[in-house]
Amino acid sequence: MKTWPLQDAKNQFSHLVELAVTQGPQTVTRHGEPVAVIVAADEYKRVTRPKETVLEFFRPLKGSGIPLERRRDRPRKLKL
Repeated sequence: MKTWPLQDAKNQFSHLVELAVTQGPQTVTRHGEPVAVIVAADEYKRVTRPKETVLEFFRPLKGSGIPLERRRDRPRKLKL
């Protein structure tokens, strides 16, 4: 992963994006400290995709005795 000072990243943004797409994530630094990482959209989608569905996540609670049904009564009144 290549490191880019912020000023260079701003000046060569198109090239930076092309490298992120073809070679992988690119780190941007400010005053020598990493502040951002530029990644290809496909990689971002892959990394942020949930590993399981909501149903799969809650499946272990089935049969646990915890009430999971939604209440159908009116919402409570709040003083604002």
